[in-house]
Amino acid sequence: MLLRPLPPRNDSREPWLAALVLWRRQLTVPQFTAVTGALVIVTGTLMLATPLCSSDSVGLWEALFTATSAITVTGLSIIDVGTELTFAGQVVLAGLILTGGLGLMAITSFLQGLLQRQVGLQRHLDRGRALDEFGVGGIGATFHRILISAVAVMGLGTAVLYGFGFSDIPNRGERLWAALFHAISAYNNAGFGLWSDSLVRYHNKPLVNLVIALLIVTGGIGWRVTHELWTKRRRLLRLRQLSLHTTLVIQSTGGLILLGALGLLATEHFALDGVVANLAWWDKVQVVMFQSVSTRTAGFNTIPLSINTVSDAGLLLMITLMFIGASPGGTGGGIKTTTFAALLAATRSTLQGYTSVVIHARQIPDKTVLRAVGVTVASVLFVLMMTLSLGLGRTAGGEVSTLHFTFLEKLFTCVSAFATVGLDLGVTAQLSRWGQLVLIVGMYVGRLGILLLLSALFTARPQNRVGYPREELYV
Repeated sequence: MLLRPLPPRNDSREPWLAALVLWRRQLTVPQFTAVTGALVIVTGTLMLATPLCSSDSVGLWEALFTATSAITVTGLSIIDVGTELTFAGQVVLAGLILTGGLGLMAITSFLQGLLQRQVGLQRHLDRGRALDEFGVGGIGATFHRILISAVAVMGLGTAVLYGFGFSDIPNRGERLWAALFHAISAYNNAGFGLWSDSLVRYHNKPLVNLVIALLIVTGGIGWRVTHELWTKRRRLLRLRQLSLHTTLVIQSTGGLILLGALGLLATEHFALDGVVANLAWWDKVQVVMFQSVSTRTAGFNTIPLSINTVSDAGLLLMITLMFIGASPGGTGGGIKTTTFAALLAATRSTLQGYTSVVIHARQIPDKTVLRAVGVTVASVLFVLMMTLSLGLGRTAGGEVSTLHFTFLEKLFTCVSAFATVGLDLGVTAQLSRWGQLVLIVGMYVGRLGILLLLSALFTARPQNRVGYPREELYV
């Protein structure tokens, strides 16, 4: 039986449409992730700009800044969420926070599978690696377990805040929404609040401080760590039973919280007119402990933050904590705690004259150390570029032409945006459109990750098999 040849395919599509389809199919995983994030931000912007979600004072620009801050789980804001967003707008904002903290990778995975159906094994492996590097990580069944555990933790936090934490709110509906919104914001390390003073009104309420701090830490250490702690909960006293990653995350997180609290207590207690100088000792401990937890990842504050209320030493310490950030797989930003630990271990090995990096009797691969150095150097350079960009043109917006911000204020704001923290010294809302655009770009790049962004911009080259001669370089 002879088979008739198939007639030539008549592609009646427009050239621009054919080019768009070809471009879509050729997108790499990092590029697809970047495009998906931008599309979600645009969608959130259009939703927040509608009269159903916001007042007349919220235009497209304000909606764009707020949507970007929510998707990147930052918390910087140029509007008053509690008054300029309607209840529907606050619900949309909470949904954007959840999308940025937990769901963006699921959306990326779904869209890529839908639009790029014919992908090979290598593309699937690249997708999993890229999504894991981005943040929460995990697709399929793993994502479902992440979602279930997140809902359980946020639900428990909401119940405690509703029943005991926000008991000063008489209306039960308002109290329930405040508890749920702040639980979502805290677990996803977003830092958005319904009140203009963040959590200053609860600075002396231990339960609110404790619940919010626990939600921040749980979301910040990452699902990989919480899952291992839960599965090995009966053997937690045996630290050797835990993986090196989990051990480093726990030790670095605890150490940074303690050192940050002691540092803030020292800088602000002995500073002239320090913000905690007139508080009782127990209130001082509450404030510095909470602020140490929140500064690295979340962006809530229980003390007024400005160049006049916090000392320069305290602001510099907070910048350092923000830059280090959360842990890999967590909902926070920064260079990550394990990166900081790897750099410290490499420094120790160099000073001791070792040729390899060893942590807890485990040798760290050179590739990991190089990655830690690359992430840190690229992040420092990007933050410096952001800070320099804020100095271009007129910094302050609106009708204020004589307002100038100090270098420390600019650096603090840029690090807060890049590390997706959200702490503000009262600078963000007073910046010009150019300054706010710099922060938008910084938040987006910080959430994607500097290496993922570079991978999206530059196509990876095949491994060079050619060896080169070695030569000493004096450093």
